[in-house]
Amino acid sequence: MTAPLSAVETSRMRAFHQVLGNTLLANVTSSFLWFALTFWAYLATQNVLATSIIGGSYMLLVAVFGVVFGALVDHMKKKAVMVLSSLITLSTYLGAGAIYLLFPESVLVDWGGPWFWVFAGLILVGGVVENLRNIALSTTVTLLVPSDRRDRANGLVGTVQGVAFIVTSVFSGLSIGLLGMGWTVVIAVVATASALAHLTFVSIPERGVTAANEAVTPAFTFRGVLPAIRSVPGLLALILFTTLNNLVGGVFMALMDPYGLTLFTVEAWGIVLAVTGTGFILGGALVAARGLGRNPVRTLLLVNVGVAVLGMTFAIREWWWLYALGIFVFMMLMPVAEAAEQTVIQRVVPFHTQGRVFGFAASVESAASPISAYLIGPLAQFGLIPFMRSDAGERSFGWLLGGGEARGIALAFVAASALMLLIVILAFASPQYRRLSRAYADAPPPDPADATVVPVAGAVRQPDAAP
Repeated sequence: MTAPLSAVETSRMRAFHQVLGNTLLANVTSSFLWFALTFWAYLATQNVLATSIIGGSYMLLVAVFGVVFGALVDHMKKKAVMVLSSLITLSTYLGAGAIYLLFPESVLVDWGGPWFWVFAGLILVGGVVENLRNIALSTTVTLLVPSDRRDRANGLVGTVQGVAFIVTSVFSGLSIGLLGMGWTVVIAVVATASALAHLTFVSIPERGVTAANEAVTPAFTFRGVLPAIRSVPGLLALILFTTLNNLVGGVFMALMDPYGLTLFTVEAWGIVLAVTGTGFILGGALVAARGLGRNPVRTLLLVNVGVAVLGMTFAIREWWWLYALGIFVFMMLMPVAEAAEQTVIQRVVPFHTQGRVFGFAASVESAASPISAYLIGPLAQFGLIPFMRSDAGERSFGWLLGGGEARGIALAFVAASALMLLIVILAFASPQYRRLSRAYADAPPPDPADATVVPVAGAVRQPDAAP
């Protein structure tokens, strides 16, 4: 049972809820345009290779910039980080709008030409920079939320992400289907500007930050964060486990939308994603209400067992209701897994290095998805899909996957999920799992009030600001 909040804690929780609301507005906007781009690209090109390259490029950029983003979060005030994120996103969306006005859509939809990729790239960059805000939000949980409520706060973060997913799923599909890509970009520009304006009225109490001159271990490199990770037994193994899971998850990232658009129209697919996205809210709400248990590491592994079993079944027949049900359960599990990893890091890592650790985790974990996304796109397009439409494919796997237009994608789902299940079983048996579980149980919660003013080697502390 959680202890009652003091007056100061109540004020900080109020600030956290304001930040969460602003993040909802920003995430809705970036997700709206990202979903719309994916729908538009597939419908315009009818090629899963294009969507896999777009999805893989997104994760690749997250991987490249994750450590830089984490260092910025550690060396800037959290509100300043969020303002910077919104400014960059707004600029890229304005650039994408300019490209759309300058060229006819017949030129933009040519995915073999440069302007398709310039247009998509600007939208991708705007979405990637949103991860800077999300890393800042993870550290803001530590800054503003009492330690015994952080798992529930992370559940609220998952709920907000679910709400954003539902809203964008509906309106992205409807916007592409009814308004087209041009007006979709206009809506995203207006919404991003509104999020930035609202952010100016949001207050994040923070005494100050450490501006480090880390000549020995530069903060903007992997080397600068490794000491913080190595100091926690099993933490690096946790990140590597998630990395391997993301390697498998890249298959889902590249193929879930093409499979869904095979079963549904774009408008209906957007509505299906919105309805199934309620699972995201349910999963986050369950964490917010009940927490993650005494060992979030164990909870994370159990969730991944569920995801693996789900991936082997939700496309085993080309039944729309089975796929929709599977996505609902998948969405429900995702915020639990995310909250578990965040809660562990917030507990075992000192506050003044949490930004870099979250950024490092984002970089390493995200680097795996582009590899599999880039591989599975051409493999599915030129290998699995034609194979499963042939007599040989039907004889080999028809007993398992049945018949239909997208049996090649279904085969990719089953194979990737079986690999994920094997990885989770090995993780449960590893000594690193037991070490990290003990480290979490033994670690006192970090004190952000102290951490914000702890200097590192060669550091120059910024002046304190009034809370």
